[in-house]
Amino acid sequence: MTPPEYEYLRKFLRDHSGLDLSADKQYLIESRLLPLARKVGLSGIGELVQKLQAGSGALITSVVEAMTTNETFFFRDKVPFDHFRETIMPEVLKARAARRSVRIWCAAGSTGQEPYSLAMSLKEMGAALTGWRVEIIATDLSQEVLEKSKAGIYSQFEVQRGLPIQLLVKYFKQTGETWQINPELRAMIQHRQLNLLHDFSQLGTFDVIFCRNVLIYFDQETKINIFNRLARQVEGDGFLVLGAAETVVGLTDTFRPIPERRGLYKPNDARSAVATKPAIAAAPPRSAAMAGLRA
Repeated sequence: MTPPEYEYLRKFLRDHSGLDLSADKQYLIESRLLPLARKVGLSGIGELVQKLQAGSGALITSVVEAMTTNETFFFRDKVPFDHFRETIMPEVLKARAARRSVRIWCAAGSTGQEPYSLAMSLKEMGAALTGWRVEIIATDLSQEVLEKSKAGIYSQFEVQRGLPIQLLVKYFKQTGETWQINPELRAMIQHRQLNLLHDFSQLGTFDVIFCRNVLIYFDQETKINIFNRLARQVEGDGFLVLGAAETVVGLTDTFRPIPERRGLYKPNDARSAVATKPAIAAAPPRSAAMAGLRA
């Protein structure tokens, strides 16, 4: 790959997905895109760049998806799910007692482990949610991973990562060497393809937004823009959950951290005055939140 080709791909990925690669990540692009180029019958990265410059829509989608990995597992990092059970849901149940409904957005739903972990957590609350309307919206940049999430089928390796055995037995059915989550939990998740760089106001407002391990790969201006727009989508007494390496501190006043609750934030009262920046004008309007990328 020549330096001009690398710079073109860096800009292409930043514009289409928000991924902000540093100057020393050429090896990463080569490892992800050379197999793709060969798969579609191209000689290498140079010919792939030429096709992208010519505006090949299908190839644009394939390149973006090849560069976004979907490293995820059930109850990943544990702490956010402890917060969900011990802090978030008790407050939501009290605040929403009159309307008896709760809306949750997983802004990087990936192959489904996070939204299904939340669904299982809600099911484990038992009678406390009887008569409540529960909506979980899972979005992602990749339609391929959303299809896997919809199917809810996981390998033995995948269900062994973070999933307690009692929940596996309770909520999954084994078929051969795979496990499928039961239809009741699958029905709790609505899947939508969505790009955080684009307008997501059509999703409506939420009581809880999980946006974990996504923004860490964006540049500062993009992070600020997305935080400010997320603030418009969360209820005034709602919650934002970020990954362990992510924070709003020093970037925006639209959210404030909750003391002694790592990764947990609430919107500030002044958020509406700050959250005015529009979505970033990016590539053709595909949709989905980017899943975490391991560099």
